Amino acid sequence: VTLSTFKLYYLFHVPFFMLQKRFLDLIGNYSKNDSFKLECWEEITQHYNAKNRHYHNLHHLGNMFRELEKVKQDVREMDSLLFSIFYHDIIYKATKSDNEYQSALLFKKRISQTQFKKIEYCFQQIEATKAHELSEDADTNLLIDIDLAILGQQWKVYEIYCQQIRQEYRVYPNIMYRKGRKKVLEKMLAHEQIYKTPHFIKQYESSARENIAKELEAL
Repeated sequence: VTLSTFKLYYLFHVPFFMLQKRFLDLIGNYSKNDSFKLECWEEITQHYNAKNRHYHNLHHLGNMFRELEKVKQDVREMDSLLFSIFYHDIIYKATKSDNEYQSALLFKKRISQTQFKKIEYCFQQIEATKAHELSEDADTNLLIDIDLAILGQQWKVYEIYCQQIRQEYRVYPNIMYRKGRKKVLEKMLAHEQIYKTPHFIKQYESSARENIAKELEAL
């Protein structure tokens, strides 16, 4: 499997300039300050393009928007969900356990400077991407499923995802990484369902379980 195969999978439907346009259109609904809007976008790209980002980068965002297209008719608060997608991994350090909270804080700091009113709602959505537990909120469940869509892809894509996650955790020796990774994967398999919404259960549940089981065998 080549990296180019993986990149083509991610970028064919959502090129970077489309991500930029989508964000600027979104924030433009709530701010007329062009320099501020560009500053926010540049901050997003700076974080997601950081050298330590092998998976949690703009390719990941592109894939999430690709998956969103399939369920957009089910979204109740689209702008809120879009903000949550853009900011959910803006802070990402493999050695930290509060990335989602810090991402939510940065989102709040930036978007509070606009007219957008559902700050706290998005704050909670972003935090929900840490544990990926079933939510009482339908859009939050969609966000979680979109975030985990990689788990149900064909094996050659999932395999490179595994390699990229390992690269992000390269500070840890194999014995520590394998122990932590096994714990995460086993917790996923212990859930009655990995996905929370009908579309993703039908589309990816079976293949996600097969992929996770296969990765566990290799660890």
